[in-house]
Parts: sequence; C-alpha cells; structure tokens
Amino acid sequence: MAEKPAPLAHGVFDIPGLRVGHVSLDDTGVTALVSADGAGMVGAVDVRGGGPGTRETDLLDPHNTVQRIHAVVLSGGSAFGLAAADGAMRELESRGLGFAVFGDDQPGPRVPIVPAAVIFDLVVGDPHHRPGPEDGAAAVRAALDGEPAAQSGSVGAGCGATAGVLHGGVGTAQMTVAGEDGTEYTVAALVVANPLGSVIDPVSGCFYGDPSRPPVDLERFTALERPKPKLNTTIGLIATDCPLPQAQLERLAMTGHDGIARAVRPSHSPLDGDTLFAVSTAVAEKYSATSPADRDPDLYYALCDASARCVEGAIVDAVAAASPGHDIAAWSDIAAGAN
Repeated sequence: MAEKPAPLAHGVFDIPGLRVGHVSLDDTGVTALVSADGAGMVGAVDVRGGGPGTRETDLLDPHNTVQRIHAVVLSGGSAFGLAAADGAMRELESRGLGFAVFGDDQPGPRVPIVPAAVIFDLVVGDPHHRPGPEDGAAAVRAALDGEPAAQSGSVGAGCGATAGVLHGGVGTAQMTVAGEDGTEYTVAALVVANPLGSVIDPVSGCFYGDPSRPPVDLERFTALERPKPKLNTTIGLIATDCPLPQAQLERLAMTGHDGIARAVRPSHSPLDGDTLFAVSTAVAEKYSATSPADRDPDLYYALCDASARCVEGAIVDAVAAASPGHDIAAWSDIAAGAN
C-alpha cells in the first residue's frame, strides 16, 4: 500500500535531469524546460481547452514512434509564440542534442524533439510584442548554462499572464510519494496560469485552490475588471523521476487537469487552450518491461493524485507570486493586510 504523500511544497520545482530557463520580456516571454540528458525524456500530453495553441503534440500519442523529447517550450504571444520552439530546436541542435536519425552510434543529423504550447497574452502590453526564435534559443541557453531560474511569479511565459481579473504568472509545486517497497518518487508541476476563470472564491475571497491563504479585500476585488477579449489558456508541465511509459504519463497529464478544475472556476472553457505535458526524467536504464506503477497500483494512484495536487498548488503559487503592472492588479495588492 502506498504511504501517505508528503505535504505539498509551493514554489519548488526540483526534478533531477530537468532544467528550467526563462526569457522575460515585460509583457510576454518564454519558459523552456530542457532535458539535461542528451537521451531526452519520455513525454506525453493532454489537451483539454477549446482553443489550444500547440506544436508537436500528435507525436506524443503513445502509439506513435518517438518516445523521448528533448525540451518543452511554453510561450506567450498566442500562436505567434510557437515560433520560439524553432529557436529552441536550433540551440539544441548546435549542442549535438536531438533524435539521431541514423542511430546514436552513426554520424548524421540530429532532430531535437520540442513540443510547445502558448498562452494568449496579446491584451497585456503591446500586442505586436511576441516571443520569437531568438527568445526560444535564449531560454534553452538559460536552462542549460544559466544560474538557477526564478521559480514563480511574473517571469518567462507568465509575464503577460492574467487569471480572471488578476495577474497570473508562472507557478510551481512539488511533493513526494512512496511505493510499497519504500522507494520515494518526486512529482512536480510548473504551470503558466493564464485562465479565463477566476482563482478567487467571490464569497470567501480565498483561493479556490488554497483557502488557508489570506482572503482578498472583496470590495476591491469585485471592482476590478478583466482585460478583454476573453481569450486565455493555462499550460504547464508535470514532471516525475518515476520511470513511467508514455501511456501512464498521459494519465498523469490527464489527472493534472483535475488540478486546473479545482483551482479555477470556470475551467476548460471553449476559449481556453488548456494543455498539460507530462515527462519522466528517469534514465533509460531505470526502465524495464514493467513500470513501478504496474507492480504497485497504489503507487500509480498516488502519482496521479500528486499530479492534480501539484497543478492546483502551482496555479495558486503563480497568482500569489505575480507582480502588478500594465494596469492589472496583483493578488498581493488586494490580499488582506495589503496597503
């Protein structure tokens, strides 16, 4: 029987083998999550929103050929921001990272596999200011060469994010679960919280996803207006060091969307493009014919539960850590006790 999971830690994203880099452009930006291992990560995806902006998601279907990816790019700029993945690919290729077309031991081209998703942030700041290939390349460099990235707030792809009437941003959360044999695995989520719906309960003033935090000043909150038009998206990545195959990672991505539904109301609207990736950073040698989840179903349940809890916590963390600007209020401005 899987042990009771450890408490959720907000503002933490620390998975061995996965590095994060941000490029922040004031009103938009890019966040790259890059495999530190040239062999890449096993990856999956689940798309729930009615207006997704994505790239290379079909190849993550478990019945398709490619099993491993080398980075995931999360970007602002709406569909224009998908161009950031071009630069990420070029930067990875320049480092000799990617799918070896003729085999790992043969010379020839390497094609980095870089799925991507974008948020709609064109109503914040300059609508013609969008991330491009050079920003995607810079985000990969920041991940592989730079200092540890800021975990939360108005950084990277979250610079122009909104959450209802409040500033959104990048948020993180992490926890550990243990299997029946005592082996511990980490699950973490990095989410760009940019939902159409609200993260605040209009009755209590508290976060839907964390009622323990101070409530907002409801008089100030109800007077706020959200930017128009009503086009948004919440995107992110769930990572674990448990060696799960694609089909089981897809289930983690699916249950991760439960975290969006808990933290945001309404969620998964026709104008949201909610997309969650899931990756395992376990090295190839850790994989066998049966996964830890096959051998221990209770562990699998715990991993799925942790996925939802981490996404929920990351959304709260994103909004709580966001900075004010562009005439959009931050939660910290109107929380109880704020000046």
